[in-house]
Amino acid sequence: MSQQPVAFLTRRETFSACHRLHSPQLSDAENLEVFGKCNNFHGHGHNYTVELTVRGPIDQRTGMVVNITELKDAIETVIMKRLDHKNLDKDVEYFAKIPSTTENLAVYIWDNIRTQLKKPELLYEVKIFETPKNIITYRGPYQLNGLYNNINKRVAHDSCTNISSDSD
Repeated sequence: MSQQPVAFLTRRETFSACHRLHSPQLSDAENLEVFGKCNNFHGHGHNYTVELTVRGPIDQRTGMVVNITELKDAIETVIMKRLDHKNLDKDVEYFAKIPSTTENLAVYIWDNIRTQLKKPELLYEVKIFETPKNIITYRGPYQLNGLYNNINKRVAHDSCTNISSDSD
């Protein structure tokens, strides 16, 4: 019995958006301490590059893991229409109560792309290049001892290089 070949298919897209790193769960002083200059009241922008990767068996009939048009349409709906040239904090309801970090942006994209795919289980990875130096990779929820781990403590420095949003 031969095994069916498995392949990874990645589609890349770029979009521009602005945001302010600010958590409603922290005081203004705590936000400044945690996010530093990225907590600027007026925010800042990025030209994001997103790579979406699906992983699965190569269909013997079509020779594809997923029809690239399906992936392209999902990206158009979730990323280009909802995020491109938007203020993430003000225009995307998802970020009304959570910080618009690149980590949370990756979760948003993951969750919403899955709703657009005929086989959501094939989504393998969302990778976001916020800057050439800051890259976030998300592969779905992480379980630690049966519980989801979403605690992340950060400390700000003079630049945002220690946190996901970096204008360097």
